[in-house]
Amino acid sequence: MTARESSAAELRALLDAVRDAIAIPYAATIGDDETRARILADRVMHACIALENVLDRDDEPGWSAEYLRARLAEHPPTGYRHWGETGAGR
Repeated sequence: MTARESSAAELRALLDAVRDAIAIPYAATIGDDETRARILADRVMHACIALENVLDRDDEPGWSAEYLRARLAEHPPTGYRHWGETGAGR
């Protein structure tokens, strides 16, 4: 099956993974933003690769979504204080 013939569920899985890649919590302080920016850059790079593979190389979206999720697990949005933490940003 080519990317053009992929099911809506596979495409949705890929879009969900891309959203998860880029929708990480905002840093609570300017000092934490450097760490967040580095993590986000790594995650965006992997999301772009997954999208390029589907759009340009006809990789299966379902496989690309799984691969992207594995890469995101290697770059979790941790190691900085963010707005979602209790008391952060107050």
